[in-house]
Amino acid sequence: MADQSTIDAVNKLLEESPNRNFPESVDLAINLKNLDLSKPHNRVDKEISLPHGLGKSRNVCVFAKGEVGLKAKDAGAKYVFSDEDIDDLASDKKRAKSLAKECDLFIAEAQYMPTIGKALGTVLGPRGKMPTPLTPNKDVSELIKSAQNTVHVRSKDNPSFHVSVGQRNEEPDKLADNIDAVISGVENSLEKGRQNLRSVYVTTTMGSSVKVV
Repeated sequence: MADQSTIDAVNKLLEESPNRNFPESVDLAINLKNLDLSKPHNRVDKEISLPHGLGKSRNVCVFAKGEVGLKAKDAGAKYVFSDEDIDDLASDKKRAKSLAKECDLFIAEAQYMPTIGKALGTVLGPRGKMPTPLTPNKDVSELIKSAQNTVHVRSKDNPSFHVSVGQRNEEPDKLADNIDAVISGVENSLEKGRQNLRSVYVTTTMGSSVKVV
C-alpha cells in the first residue's frame, strides 16, 4: 500500500494536468545530494520492478538462436537476432544506434555476451543497455515477461535524472505504488538512503510537477 502522501501527490498532479489526446507518461524527477557522482559506486544504476507495470508494452531485443530464439519470439520479443547478426549490427553503427534507442531491454544467451561486448559495447554500454545474460537456468519467456514490469533507473554522473512510472490513465493508487517502489529502490542503493535524496517530483509529459519527497 502506497504512502498517503504519495497518493495525495498523484491526485494533485492529475487534477492539475488536463487530459490530452494521447497517452501521457507519468515520470519521476529525482534529485540527489551530498554524493560524489564522479565515483561510480555512488551512482544509481539498477533495475526496479514496478508492482503494476508501466501500463504499456516495452520493446525487448534478444540475441539467441534455435529453440531459445523461437521461444523469445513467441514471448513477444520485438527483435530476435542470432550470433551471426552481431557482426552485421557492429558494422552498421546507424542501425545499431537506432536499435538501442528503440529497444528498452536487451537479453542475450550467455555465450554471446563477450562477442556483444566487443562488437556493440560502445553503442549499448553508454546507454545502460548491455544485455541481461540468459544463463541455462533462466527462462527467456520469464525474463521478457519481467521486463514489461521493470524500469532501469540510472543517474550516471548527474544528480538529477528521470524515470517513467506509468501512464496517466492508470489508477492513482497504482501509480503511487509504482512511485514508492522506485523511491525505495533508489534509497536502498544510496549510501545514506533518504538523506541523499534532495527531492522527488512526479510529473506528466506536458503537465505540471508535484513534489513527492
